[in-house]
Amino acid sequence: MSPPDSEPKAIMTTTAPATSTDSTPELGGRRFVLAVLALAVGGFAIGTTEFVTMGLLPQIAEGIGVSEPKAGHVISAYALGVVVGVPILSFFAARLPRRGLLVGLMGAYGAFNLLSAAASGYGLLTLARFLDGLPHGAYFGVASLVAASLAEPRHRGRAVASVMLGLSFANVVGVPAATWVGQAMGWRAAYVMTSVIALLTMVLVLLFVPSVPGDKEATGRQEARDFFSRKQVWLTMAAGAIGFGGLFAVYSYIATTVTDVAGLSEGAVPFFLLAFGLGMVGGTWLAGELAAWSVFRSLLWSGVGSVVIMLVFWAVAPYGWWLLPVVFSITAIGSILVTNLQLRLMDVAGDAVTLGAAMNHAALNTANALGAWLGGLVIAAGYGYRSPALVGAALSVLGIGILLWSAASHRRDHA
Repeated sequence: MSPPDSEPKAIMTTTAPATSTDSTPELGGRRFVLAVLALAVGGFAIGTTEFVTMGLLPQIAEGIGVSEPKAGHVISAYALGVVVGVPILSFFAARLPRRGLLVGLMGAYGAFNLLSAAASGYGLLTLARFLDGLPHGAYFGVASLVAASLAEPRHRGRAVASVMLGLSFANVVGVPAATWVGQAMGWRAAYVMTSVIALLTMVLVLLFVPSVPGDKEATGRQEARDFFSRKQVWLTMAAGAIGFGGLFAVYSYIATTVTDVAGLSEGAVPFFLLAFGLGMVGGTWLAGELAAWSVFRSLLWSGVGSVVIMLVFWAVAPYGWWLLPVVFSITAIGSILVTNLQLRLMDVAGDAVTLGAAMNHAALNTANALGAWLGGLVIAAGYGYRSPALVGAALSVLGIGILLWSAASHRRDHA
């Protein structure tokens, strides 16, 4: 029996996400473009904020008076905030008017970024980053549903993808720009900058996104019960939470790797962050092509590719600019995993497609926390800034093992 693929269903669910907003008018032309752009700017704000911490980690560590591995815990704190915040979408927010909810979520995001900028020490900054992670998954889930409800049925998948492009574009433009601002004006300025983008999002949503009612018949408790009772759901989330952790083990400490290991100047760091962003865009596109071939096989092969590229990173790290294409490849392969894990999770979620989409953010941010934490541990143990790449290779191997377990379980259940 072939691996457990059901691509037609998975693609269908991402093309036309379930909504309960039949009364929401479909928009066309310029109004629709402006509404989706407003939602995508929020994704740009979130993506810039989430990843700029990694590019400024040495400056943050110096600013709050702790070691860089310890400062890496603020990255994990943000990721844990995302994991905790995701259930808001299903349990508390589904019935609320969605435009107002989006404005509220982005307002909280901006406020907690300001708190991060004002943090005087490690404890307050860690708390601020945790709080800032809470709206992350809920915003993307609600924004995707709103975009889908405003589009013609045949264009709903494109609308959702357009919202997510804000996140990819953030890694191409927002993160390098914010890193440059942080290096030139101090790391706190980067968080102020992202607060301004959050405020801009609120204004754009109020101006261009029409009033969208919540789901008055939402039954988050029943959806969650159905979702979390499925073995394949747990195995898929575990594959993402562990297998994707390697990218963050490397990315979290990329700034010091570039300067201390590769021997380049601090000014080279934004170019490496740009390479991460371009890799994300390219990998996301490639993931769609591979999904048409096989979602499950593409997950397995991206896991194998991740193991190989992590080992290459470890070998090439001391050789300056030769590390740049390796960094691009790490994110490209990781983005294949991210996108097709989303399809896989929605496929195995049964009727709980919305929760499946949201929980993918929780699983991947668990990977964020795990990778940053383990990477910091091996650095603190004296193994140097190349060692997180070996951690990443090991996590990728574990992710492959979980995917194979998932395939074996599927075969047993359908024998």
